[in-house]
Amino acid sequence: MKHEEIIAEIRAGHFTPVYFLSGEEPFFIDDIADEIEKRALSGEEKVWSQVILYGNEVNMSRVVDESRQFPMLSPRRVVIVREAQHIADKDFEKILPYLARPKDTTLLLFLYKGKKPDKRRDVFKKLAASPACVYFDSVKLYDNEVPGWIEKYCKSRDRKISPAAARLLADSLGTDLSRIANALDKLVILLPRDKKIEETLVEEHVGVSKEFGSFELVSAIVRQDHLKVNRVINYLDANANKKNNEPTSVIAALFFYFRNLLTYHYHHRAAASPVEMARVLGVSPYFMKEYADGAARYGAVKCARVIAWLREYDMKAKGSAGVAIPPGELLRELVFKIMH
Repeated sequence: MKHEEIIAEIRAGHFTPVYFLSGEEPFFIDDIADEIEKRALSGEEKVWSQVILYGNEVNMSRVVDESRQFPMLSPRRVVIVREAQHIADKDFEKILPYLARPKDTTLLLFLYKGKKPDKRRDVFKKLAASPACVYFDSVKLYDNEVPGWIEKYCKSRDRKISPAAARLLADSLGTDLSRIANALDKLVILLPRDKKIEETLVEEHVGVSKEFGSFELVSAIVRQDHLKVNRVINYLDANANKKNNEPTSVIAALFFYFRNLLTYHYHHRAAASPVEMARVLGVSPYFMKEYADGAARYGAVKCARVIAWLREYDMKAKGSAGVAIPPGELLRELVFKIMH
């Protein structure tokens, strides 16, 4: 099941005996767990019928024993196992007899964060296949998926955000969804319900600037604005210790643009409209002018060459050359090739 589907089921009051939430993206795991804690029991019921265990402190026998107990003064018992990834895989197999006959008055929740379970093991195969278990794999988003996720997050809170503001947040905060969600929650409080979140609000209240992000670098390259390109690279170089300003993050933004631009070259004649072309590229129609301008300056052959360079410099940024190349030097050399 998808994250949104699980949340919808919980909000409708439809609970499953066992939830196994795992993966490398903690935001979705925490969001589902928070929703369960909020809705499975009332505040008073939690005192008697909610148990929180930690994987580095208990074994599976204890988890099963807690799950088999009856609830007190509530319709169900909720057993939450945090840090479940610390339970040994072999010990985890002791959940299988309980999984075959789970107690209908217990909701058992495993939070298995930061890594993927070994799906070759029988226990995880059976958890994934069991109708008594919701098995959720929380996957990290790619950089280019974050702006779309931001728009969906705002919509879930009955707010609108401009594509430019969503891109600015993604450019500045990277793929840290918890940090992005916290920033958006603050903006939602500040903004009247009928107003859209715009770039100026993000710059003012989140403390980020559109002037020196990787997407602004892409725009300057498209415009052949050499002065702006140098200013942005100087800024990125001075702030290279920040995760989203590292060369690999900048290269990822360039790769996303030029890969889409190459697609644009081969599809734009067949596309019925800019809206249809935007759908093909997986971007907002708001950004189609950037692709039209880029196509006028960078032909399909040049785009293919740029993509090859980006792969080469991504490897260099990760140390494949055997010598640590300063981030600013690496970006200047790469961008010079792209623009000339």
